[in-house]
Amino acid sequence: MILGGIGIAVIVVVVLAAPWVNRWASATVSVPFERIRTATVARGDLVRDVSAQGRVVAAVSPTLYATASGTITLNVDAGERVVAGQVLASVDSPGLMNQLEQADASLAQRELELERQRIDTRQQALEKRKAADLAEVAVTAARREKRRADQAKERGVIPLIDYEKAQDDLRNAELAYEHAMADADLHDERLSFELRASEFEVNTQELMVEDLRRQVYDLSIKSPVDGIVGDLLVDQKGAVSRDTPVMAVVDLTRYEIDVMIPESYADDLAIGMAAEITSGGQRYEGQLVAVSPEVVNNQVASRVRFVGEGPTGLRQNQRLTTRILLAEHANVLMVQRGQFLDSGGGRLAYVVSEDRVAERRRIETGARSLGAVEIVAGLEPGDIIVISNLDPFRGAETVLLTD
Repeated sequence: MILGGIGIAVIVVVVLAAPWVNRWASATVSVPFERIRTATVARGDLVRDVSAQGRVVAAVSPTLYATASGTITLNVDAGERVVAGQVLASVDSPGLMNQLEQADASLAQRELELERQRIDTRQQALEKRKAADLAEVAVTAARREKRRADQAKERGVIPLIDYEKAQDDLRNAELAYEHAMADADLHDERLSFELRASEFEVNTQELMVEDLRRQVYDLSIKSPVDGIVGDLLVDQKGAVSRDTPVMAVVDLTRYEIDVMIPESYADDLAIGMAAEITSGGQRYEGQLVAVSPEVVNNQVASRVRFVGEGPTGLRQNQRLTTRILLAEHANVLMVQRGQFLDSGGGRLAYVVSEDRVAERRRIETGARSLGAVEIVAGLEPGDIIVISNLDPFRGAETVLLTD
């Protein structure tokens, strides 16, 4: 009975140990289970995205410049709140004021000359018309003399030479009248042309005066938006030249996010893509509105704008996490992203069985997001794979995962 009990115990031990021995026999490498991480392959919607730290910038932050050379007077301090249209600084430019006064005087002189020319034009036109009217009167008198000569000839009481002289006088009077009328018309055209030329000169001078007045008006530098004055770039009562930066005004009501995206995602970026901005534990919708055409330090500069209501209390240059949604793949086979993609080159995975034996399998991956990767081939839904670093497995076909 003792020997029988020992035999039964041996058989039980052999039966229970057989699977364990089988595992040891089939595995060439063993790795503690606690040193790995696993994930289950499943179907779902894969959102391909990229996340980066963005810097808050004001969407509207115009820099104001001096419009002329002179001495500048600042009316505000840095950090002061201003409203649109408020005079922030003014430039004292004696040279520009002198040019405006000279242009005004020149305009007044040209307007007087134009009025004098108009009077002269009417006077000369009147003289020409007077000469034409006198020529018309001479024609009328010559025609009357011609009729008298015709009557006298019918009665035979006028010499032939006197009759011919009456005809010549009429012809001369008619030619003189025609020439007088043509000369008056031509003179009117010439005077009208000269008058228009003088009017053009006056208009040109008026435009010059208007431009100088605009420049003088622009000596008062006004705020284009409501906001806060940034750093003052010039000193009080300092001498400035034209186009010298004076100050910047920051519009605090509209913010955007400057984001540096890794170069590897440059080909996937497109204006109009949706984005998510995290601030204070809350997510806000955004949109990609600008992508730089060049790569600097392996990064692409991009800008994201808030869509709808944005967070309150933002500050210039504040750091926020920004997530840009590149693409969305619906109902795909996917698994949690891990180091196995790098160590296995995205073509190798270890499938863990119920008895904790990891079997090497060839796979094919597709789209990747920050948290997941698409499985195109090699795995099935429900498979459990190792997603941690595969270097400890040393490329073995099967690996025993020990307790």
